[in-house]
Amino acid sequence: MNYHKLSDQTMDELVTFLEDLGDAMEMEDFDVEYTQGVLTLSVGEAGTYVVNKQPPNQQIWISSPVSGPERFDFRKDHDAWVCRKTGGTLGRLLEQELRDILGMGNLSVPIK
Repeated sequence: MNYHKLSDQTMDELVTFLEDLGDAMEMEDFDVEYTQGVLTLSVGEAGTYVVNKQPPNQQIWISSPVSGPERFDFRKDHDAWVCRKTGGTLGRLLEQELRDILGMGNLSVPIK
């Protein structure tokens, strides 16, 4: 699968998951917007996440109010978006941070 298909699939899955999560939680300050390849997630006082595709670099970038900016490359050997700097995956980063912010220890983000 090529970068565009992988990144579109990842972003679509993430948007659907976050919208469903927001509906289930009924948290007033939880807002998800997705426009032109840029996903913005507001989580109240905790801050705002921005996740976007970077086609020239074939990466997905995230700006987190918790951990700051990170860049992820898709690694076929891991079947996941992996950060070169930390070795962690995009899904795991979001899962850990959202668990802490939302107080949901059983939260499972469906992307890698």
